[in-house]
Amino acid sequence: MRPCPSCHVSHRSDGRVLHRHIAVTPALVAPGELRVVPLPPEFVVRGDGREKQDCEIRAASRWIDAWGAHYAPWDVTLLGDDLYAHQPFCEKARDAGFHFLFTCKPASHPTIAEWVEDFARSGEIGTHCVTLARSQGKPKGKRIPKVVREGWSFRFLADIPLRDADDALLANWFELPVTDSDSGKVLYHNAWVTDHPLTEDTLVALAKAGRARWKIENEHIQTLKIGRYRLEHNFGHGKRHLSNVLASFNILAFLLHTAFEFLDARYRTLRFRTGSRVTFFQEFSALLKGFLFDDWDHVIAVMFAKLRVDTG
Repeated sequence: MRPCPSCHVSHRSDGRVLHRHIAVTPALVAPGELRVVPLPPEFVVRGDGREKQDCEIRAASRWIDAWGAHYAPWDVTLLGDDLYAHQPFCEKARDAGFHFLFTCKPASHPTIAEWVEDFARSGEIGTHCVTLARSQGKPKGKRIPKVVREGWSFRFLADIPLRDADDALLANWFELPVTDSDSGKVLYHNAWVTDHPLTEDTLVALAKAGRARWKIENEHIQTLKIGRYRLEHNFGHGKRHLSNVLASFNILAFLLHTAFEFLDARYRTLRFRTGSRVTFFQEFSALLKGFLFDDWDHVIAVMFAKLRVDTG
């Protein structure tokens, strides 16, 4: 298959050249809400270069240019991995009206790591410790989920530079190791930079928001890959834009299904009583192949009738 002008080109160490289509696929997430809401994607184009950071960051920057004015008034905080925690992108996010909360690894942010070490040595770094309880596992029958007590031990600093330069943007940094209060085992450890103010009243909420980023990978990207949407499948390449258009249709379908879950109690009941998303779509597809329906309500009514028989 010949590459098209929209193909991303990767040069492998063994000499092979890989042509593929890559997209930044943002989504709305919130702590405590399992579902995600897909947002418009932005595709990486060949002219963006060969390095991951160049491609992904530039595509994300174009997304802000295209959609920032629409979403920023919602008081949105952009989440992202360590790739985004650099001054040019943080400034772009702030200029567009967004807040930011990005993972910050010491190895890729030596200036921040140096400031943290200096303040830690002098004892001037902020600390805050809380104990939180969470349920482990899901209730099943009469089984009650185990309650786990976690120790959240924060360290935080305000107004430290993102880079070693006179024009450095000042941001706020905080770190969170989470330990099992009974065994002392470390369950989680991460650090972030943000423009949100850091106080004992805001740290827990910000950490929960930062940890909610896993939903983008697990509930969004993985669902699109294996949840019957088959985003990685080659539905057709075309001469220029077909692959991107078909991928956009898949993401749009996921958005519509998510909207049904939020807004239609009948669909939501069927979706979760059926079990996995794949099983639900298989049953739905089998009905549409075998019967003629008057409208959407007719389909839902038939599925509900089957549900009553199966669960009665």
